[in-house]
Amino acid sequence: MATAVTVRDVQRVAELANLELGQDETAAMLHDLNAILEYVARLNELDTRDVAPLAQVSELEGARSPGALRQDRPEPSLDRPVVLEEAPEADRAFFKVPKVIER
Repeated sequence: MATAVTVRDVQRVAELANLELGQDETAAMLHDLNAILEYVARLNELDTRDVAPLAQVSELEGARSPGALRQDRPEPSLDRPVVLEEAPEADRAFFKVPKVIER
């Protein structure tokens, strides 16, 4: 299979994701993305005519059996004041975390 993703493509995606990739990282990403596309191309060759489409794993046969999925009901959470006492920094009701994205 010919290379589907180019270095320029990787650089553009990195720019859109606000990532700074070094040369080694760009080469690795190029390899990984092309490997993913090659795998998808191989999957597209499979005969799926007799496979029913599904949107959720819960649609699989047997997934509706008791215990397969938990009931969606509220359950007790952690005690906020106790948890905030253990936090390195907190502001009454919230954790304080350092800024991680600069624009």
